[in-house]
Amino acid sequence: MRKMAMVIGLRPEKIDEYRRLHANVWPAVQTRIRQSNIRNYSIFLREPENLLFAYWEYHGGDFAADMAAMAAAPETQRWWALTAPCQMRLASAQDGEQWAMMEQVFELDPDIIDPETR
Repeated sequence: MRKMAMVIGLRPEKIDEYRRLHANVWPAVQTRIRQSNIRNYSIFLREPENLLFAYWEYHGGDFAADMAAMAAAPETQRWWALTAPCQMRLASAQDGEQWAMMEQVFELDPDIIDPETR
């Protein structure tokens, strides 16, 4: 399992629309995400900077192939046609990236014992 995250800007005038869309994500979109071996997927909004932060756990063996399959799905394409205009690609995003991938730099060590719970 790989923990992964990405970030993108959100247009201030599109915040309500983005919230409305994500309050009722289409079942076919959610199914395609699961079929692409993604689990524990969440999107967070940081205001007033209007940044969207997405986190998920990838349980597959070929991330590029799973993302290509997701991108090729007609329902995903329809969904992205609605959500993409709400987003602002970051200047630091790589070529071909809508959302900018992030590097994990810390993870809580599960073996460290909390002195307060001893």
